[in-house]
Amino acid sequence: MPKGYIIGHITVNDPDAYKEYVERDTPILTALGGQFVVRGGQSEVVEGKTFQRHVVIEFPSYAKALAAYNDPEYQQVADIRRRTADSVILVVEGV
Repeated sequence: MPKGYIIGHITVNDPDAYKEYVERDTPILTALGGQFVVRGGQSEVVEGKTFQRHVVIEFPSYAKALAAYNDPEYQQVADIRRRTADSVILVVEGV
């Protein structure tokens, strides 16, 4: 079965407030089966334009990744991200 991924491209506008999102989303997503593969770190845009920060969270399946994103507890915490950053979030099936 293909794995599923939540992929985020994020530009943080309020770093101090965004810290709460990182502290609270991690235990929720890991409890739902997620494993952070990429979380921030060095990056270089070699073509096109994107946000400043990148996150990839791996799940056992696409269905589990989608369920994790839609989880009510996560969505409550995601409101912190929405207030403190600009972001594009995708749920993707792997190969």
